[in-house]
Amino acid sequence: MNRHFSGRKSGCAKRRAVRSRIVVLDERRKAVIGCGLVFGFAALVGCSSAMAGGGGGEGAAAVEATTTTMAPPSTLAPTTTAAPTTTTTTTTTTTTTTTTTTTIPETIQTVAPLDVPIQAIGGNSGGEAARVQQRLLDLGFWVSAADGDYGLTTSQAVMAFQKYMGFNDPSGRVDDQTAQALTVETVRPQARANSGTLVEIDKGKQVLFFVIDGKTEWVLNVSTGNGEAYTEADQNTPGETIDGVSLTPSGLHEVNRQREEGWWEGDLGRIYRPKYFVGGVAVHGSSSIPNYPASHGCVRVSVPAMDWIWDSGIMPLDTSVWVHDGA
Repeated sequence: MNRHFSGRKSGCAKRRAVRSRIVVLDERRKAVIGCGLVFGFAALVGCSSAMAGGGGGEGAAAVEATTTTMAPPSTLAPTTTAAPTTTTTTTTTTTTTTTTTTTIPETIQTVAPLDVPIQAIGGNSGGEAARVQQRLLDLGFWVSAADGDYGLTTSQAVMAFQKYMGFNDPSGRVDDQTAQALTVETVRPQARANSGTLVEIDKGKQVLFFVIDGKTEWVLNVSTGNGEAYTEADQNTPGETIDGVSLTPSGLHEVNRQREEGWWEGDLGRIYRPKYFVGGVAVHGSSSIPNYPASHGCVRVSVPAMDWIWDSGIMPLDTSVWVHDGA
C-alpha cells in the first residue's frame, strides 16, 4: 500500500524547513537501506504486488557574488626610526586521540581469513578442491560435501559465490578472480532481510537466501523467469499450446503446497519435488540452472540442493518467501 502525504506552509522560511525535513528523511532512508533491511511483512507486501513481475535530484540555484574593490588608504612614513619591539610568543599544542569503536550488527557473521591462498583450479577435483568446498561452506554457500570431488553442487556453489560477488559471466569454475576472492573474503553473505525466518529470492543476483532468525545461513544458485513471453506445447495435453510470460512474481508469499515424490511432469516440463509459493510457481529441482534467468517463472535449484531442502526441513509449509528484483 502506498501512502501519500501532503501539506502547505506559507513563507520562505517554512518552505526551507519542509525541504530540510525531506532531506533528513531521505538521508535516513538511505542509511537504513545501506545497513540492511528490517524485515516486516506489512512493509514487504507494500514494496510490490504479490503477482507483479518482476528519481529525481534537487539542484541548488547558483548565487552571484558582487565584489567591490576600493583603493587602499594612503600610509604616511613614520617619523622615528627606532627598532620595533620583538615579542616572543610560546604556543602549547595539545593533541587529543579519538578512538572509534565499530560495532558489527549481530546478523553479520564473519569467518577467519585464510593463511594459505586458494589456488585457481578451474573445475579440477583433488585436495585443493576440498579446500574450495570447505571455504564455500564456511562462507555459507551450500555444497553437499567437502570431499574433493568437483561435482555439480560445487560448481553451483562457486557460481552462487560469483553471482553474489557481482562477477561478470559467472562460470562455476575457480579462476584467478574467484580464488583471490575466496581467500580474502571474511564476511558471510547477507540477505536484505535481517530479522525473521524466511526464504529470500534475489532476482537481480539470481541467488536464494535462507534466513534463520535474522541471519543468512545458506545461499543457493538459482535461475528464475526471464520476463519474456512464450508459446509452448502443453506437455500434458497433446495438440494444445500454452501462452504466458516467464515471470517470477515479486512480493511476499508463503509455501502453500508441495509434492515430495521425485520428478513430476508439469504442463511446461519436468520439475523435481516442488514447493509452491504462489499459483503454479515453485522452488523446484532442475537439471539446468544456468547463470542467467531461464525458467518459465519457477525458481530452479539443482536436484541435490532440492533433496537437501526436503531432508533438512529448512523450507516447510507456511514458510515466508520474499521475492524481489534486487534493485
